[in-house]
Amino acid sequence: MPALALDVPALDISGLTVRHGDVLAVDDLDLRIGQGETVALLGPNGAGKSSTVSAVLGLLRPSAGAVRVLGRTPSDAVRAGCVGAMLQHGGLPGEARVGEVVHLVRSSYADPWPTADLAATTGIDGLLGRPVDALSGGQRQRVLLALALAGRPPLLLLDEPTSAMDVEGRRAFWTTMRGLAARGTTVVFATHHLEEADAVADRVVVLAGGRLVADGSAAAVRSAVSGRTVRLTADRLPGDLPGVTSVTRQGATVALATGDVEATLRALLDAGVPLTDLDVRGASLEDAVLSLTTSGATR
Repeated sequence: MPALALDVPALDISGLTVRHGDVLAVDDLDLRIGQGETVALLGPNGAGKSSTVSAVLGLLRPSAGAVRVLGRTPSDAVRAGCVGAMLQHGGLPGEARVGEVVHLVRSSYADPWPTADLAATTGIDGLLGRPVDALSGGQRQRVLLALALAGRPPLLLLDEPTSAMDVEGRRAFWTTMRGLAARGTTVVFATHHLEEADAVADRVVVLAGGRLVADGSAAAVRSAVSGRTVRLTADRLPGDLPGVTSVTRQGATVALATGDVEATLRALLDAGVPLTDLDVRGASLEDAVLSLTTSGATR
């Protein structure tokens, strides 16, 4: 694959509109992602994330708009080996061993990633001799990642990549992603695990109803939501606390969502409530995404 000019965006989406029958899945989406970025696509089911990924891969024909992948059409980019994809419902051929499948996929590229390094990078070096049908859910995801990376693509698209992984597997997976990003790979991933997006992504793109409702760093998206959460250990609380919009209790721990932290704390002290294990935090990324996608806020 020829060298890529650094000023060419990894992904350039303009006015993308996708319909599935009468359902408007993506609504006039504009999105530009530079080379080397790690970007999380967030939003509820039906927000348009998977449809956007499918359009980028050329798997569906948009109703309107244009998609350019590293300066090429989606189909040309895929044929040139510019894009690796790990889709939510990706499958593996049965009655084969992992090493055989990896060899088959690598053979379709002119300059594939060397098997030993590819297997070590994706954590499948101990699985090459194993039958595909004997893999666990997390192991299958790692094999799918290896296949997506077999051609050393500069752009990697991931749709719910850690959905079948346990905590240890997810941690190892994102360690791999950080390593790829450090090498200059552009990583775009859709996920419902918002703590992953907060920890890994340089940039967060939030979709709702097929439209873009937020685009920026995780910190910037969090800051768009006002309010704080006050947590403390308390057996009882006054019946009416100023600023508090919701109260959640887990055992002895109480979480108060409030728009006025000072007024809430002052009322607790005036009521004689000990501020035991007090913790005051801003909105989490989950709070922010929930607020943005349910309120229809735009930025």
